Amino acid sequence: MGQKLIPIAKPYFGEEEATAAREAILSGWVTQGPRVEKFEENFADYVGAKYACAVSSCTTALHLALLSIGVGSGDVVITVSHSFIATANSVRHCGAEPVFVDIDPDTFNMSPLGLEKFLLKECVVRGGRLHYRKASGLAKGESPLVRRNIKKGNAIGGVAAIMPVHQMGMPCDMKAILSLAGRFKVPVVEDAACAIGSEISLDAEKHWERIGRPHGDIACFSFHPRKVIATGDGGMLVTNSATHDKRFRLLRQHGMSISDTARHVSSTVVFEKYMETGYNYRMTDIQAAVGIEQLKRMREIIKDRKRVAAQYKEALGAISWLKLPEEPFYCRTNWQSYPVRVLKSAPCRRDALMQYLLDRGVSTRRGIMNAHQERPYRNSHFDLKNSEIARDSVMLLPIFYDLDEADIKKIAKVIRSA
Repeated sequence: MGQKLIPIAKPYFGEEEATAAREAILSGWVTQGPRVEKFEENFADYVGAKYACAVSSCTTALHLALLSIGVGSGDVVITVSHSFIATANSVRHCGAEPVFVDIDPDTFNMSPLGLEKFLLKECVVRGGRLHYRKASGLAKGESPLVRRNIKKGNAIGGVAAIMPVHQMGMPCDMKAILSLAGRFKVPVVEDAACAIGSEISLDAEKHWERIGRPHGDIACFSFHPRKVIATGDGGMLVTNSATHDKRFRLLRQHGMSISDTARHVSSTVVFEKYMETGYNYRMTDIQAAVGIEQLKRMREIIKDRKRVAAQYKEALGAISWLKLPEEPFYCRTNWQSYPVRVLKSAPCRRDALMQYLLDRGVSTRRGIMNAHQERPYRNSHFDLKNSEIARDSVMLLPIFYDLDEADIKKIAKVIRSA
């Protein structure tokens, strides 16, 4: 290619993060410890939650969240296919099966109308609990526990949770989703992997609240390098339930009855007990040290991303065959990604445009994948037209803190010349 490549994303790391990581290493305490506790405290304060529990990734966060609200073998969780595959996989990790509703074509998030239709037409109340009518058909997929339950004649298909995804940082219509969840008495776990710093309003007075308050029962975040803040990898669960938080902490550390820090400061000999089968889902103190510094940058990071989004809108707004993202009235996004839809009137297909940009020094990514179009879930039978169109027509443009106006003008010029 020759020319310098504009990357799709870049984490905002500086000397502060490097110094914090170095100090954690030199302290001798590098696994889960006091810095993790401090990061949890700061994160809970930032989003407005009572409790925050750090883990190794958002995938492990989703797994613990679902286990904590009681998702188990033979259950189903209503979610979207149009998400990174970890969303669907976290359900299967519980021995349950994801069932998919379609997205809103403008926000790429769970459609409240689609959710309502699914709850009314595809579900029925049995024995005081909501059940998915077509649960027996799930045996066609790759969920062995579902097949085993069917073979044994066990009850399957209980709707254990609704899991909306705040896709690419754009908040879902939580007012509508929470209303439906309350009506049908189903708990809500928010996949907020991309949404730290995004805000929603649930009332007409526009009182803005950060995603992660949480508005459902539990919300889960990611600190992967393509997210708004990063710790190399890592995740966070937030909740207002002391019961949920206690269970997160038990399960993330092998089911151990006492934390490492509590044992460390004890003046007497402590012998831990193992209360149940748990997992090694811990975050390290090195990661947490970086996370503490990253949180301090949130205001600056969000400001930069909003600037980039505004400059893209100005530079690309006149291109008739591109559909640019818009914020719904109920939310303020963090612009974790900048998705554009390549319309049928474009001079070339989306994939060809991505290659054209790459050949000229601009890195892009396709829009969000669909789990039901990947091998582990390909036997799912759901009407997901909007999800399928979005997967094949959306591309993500570069967005990061120091993407400047000259870069954006270059990207726009290349797109216009396609």
